[in-house]
Formats: sequence, C-alpha cells, structure tokens
Amino acid sequence: MSVPQTTPDVLGAVLREVSFTSAAYRWIEAGAPFRLVFDRPGLRGVHLIASGACELVLAGGDVTPLAAGDTVILPRGDDHELRCGRAAVATSGFELAARTPGVRLRAGGPDVAAEIVCGAFVAGDPGHPALRGLPRTLVVPGRDGRPPEWLAPYFDLLRREAADAGPGSDVVMARLSDALIARVLRESGPVAAHPGWLAGLRDPHLAAALGALHDEPARPWTLATLAAAANLSRTAFAGRFRAVVGEPPMQYLQALRLHHARRLLRDERLTVAAVAARVGYTSDVAFAATFRRVVGVPPGEWRRRPEAT
Repeated sequence: MSVPQTTPDVLGAVLREVSFTSAAYRWIEAGAPFRLVFDRPGLRGVHLIASGACELVLAGGDVTPLAAGDTVILPRGDDHELRCGRAAVATSGFELAARTPGVRLRAGGPDVAAEIVCGAFVAGDPGHPALRGLPRTLVVPGRDGRPPEWLAPYFDLLRREAADAGPGSDVVMARLSDALIARVLRESGPVAAHPGWLAGLRDPHLAAALGALHDEPARPWTLATLAAAANLSRTAFAGRFRAVVGEPPMQYLQALRLHHARRLLRDERLTVAAVAARVGYTSDVAFAATFRRVVGVPPGEWRRRPEAT
C-alpha cells in the first residue's frame, strides 16, 4: 500500500533535506562459501539479489535470508555482511571494489551461489532527525525470483547497467538508485511495524500535522494547534503521534528546528540570535540553552567544530 496521494509531500521535503546521493554500484558474483563485509562509516547500503540466495547479517547478529528478486536497503548505515555458507575469512566489499577494475567483481568459492548488485549512498545531512525514524533495514521481498511489479523497472535497469557498464554508467546508476530508494520509501509495507515519520504518513491525520510542521517549522506551534491541523483532540493527537511516530510531537518539532538551526549556522553564517528567530524561538537565550542541552555544546562553539564545515 502506497502513501495516499492526498498526503502532504513530507517524503519529498525530507528527501530534499536529507540529500541522499548515490555512490558507485558493482555486480558481484559470489561463490559459496563467502562473506562480504560492508563497514565503511557514512555509507548506506543497497543490495539487489539478481540470482541465487544469501543471508544479510547485521552487527549484533540479526540474520535475514535473501533470495533472487529481493531488494534490501540499509538507510541508517549499519555495518553488515552478506554471506553464504560458513566462510572462515571475510572480504571487505569496499576493498574488493577498490582493487578490481571495472564493475564486475568475483568473491568466494568457485561455484556461484548468488549474483548481487551492491551499491551505496550517502546522506548529505546525516544528522537529520528523520533518519532515526527509519528502520535499520528495508527489505522488499521478491516473488518467484522477481521483484514486485512496482519496483521491477528500477531493479531491472540497475541490474542491466551494473552487469554491462558503458560510458556514463556511474551517473546512470546513481540516478536510477535515487529513484529506487525514493520508491521504496514511498511504499508503506517495509516500514509498517517501525515507528517513525514514514509510518506517520500512512495516517491521514498525522500526515496533515507532519506536513504542516515540515512546511512551517518556525511557526509558534502548540499541541493544540497541531491537534487542530490533524483534526483531532489534543489527547487523541498526542497519543496517536507518539505511538505511530515514536516520540511526542513537540519533541519531533524541537529536533526539526534544531536540524534547520545547524544548517543555518553552517551554511548561512547567521548570528545565533538570527538563527533563533528563523527557526521559531522568541528568545536567543532559550534557543542557545536548548541547543546546548540537545547537541552538547553552545551553537557558536558547534559552528567552529569540524563537523559543521
């Protein structure tokens, strides 16, 4: 089930704010046994199982079986590995790509157990509060070796481009990957059981409130005005928002405002007082105190740190 078309385009707004940018893709022929490790900080994985089967293993031990036609995205950048059998030695997927020319790679034993299109993307704004509202993995299962009909065009084009790369393939695959990621996020199925803003978009009442918040984060919102935007009572809205989105509405608003504040401090070099006013604080003292409590340092000091540049 997709997010209803009448829903305010919070997804589009968040994708623009987070600025996902795709990195390179590689076609990997993996022979059993194999262990491919993906643990490069900042990179978020995308894997398309073109044929065969393997397992996705997250740091911490969670195991997800994968088969032909499955698509898996790791939007929060968790360390993980793809494996088949019990290989004693792990191979870094990134080091394998770095030492192998072209886009077709080979790993593991002599008999091919799986063909996998492996890619990665980065978040231009890794501190965006929406990222914590995504699950560790988004798995779109295939059926009879094929991805679902709504995803198949993206899957097939990426697979074809990765298998037979030509001039400009990296650019083509990056654009296709961006579309694939947005399409998966637009579907409600993969996030049905995970609280977060994406889950909130399936609820027309909460979607209206989320749309209003993202459209005007600096507006002097109160629980009452947000409840009115959602056409719910304050009690019903507060309980529903917390249950579905995973945090109280005013806490979500605070995180959104501080995200915009960090961007303004970094990119526009405004004074702390000007930033406070732009993100909805009537007092620069109150803004600075909130910023320090949540971020850990005052806004002026944060701007001077390397992560702000």
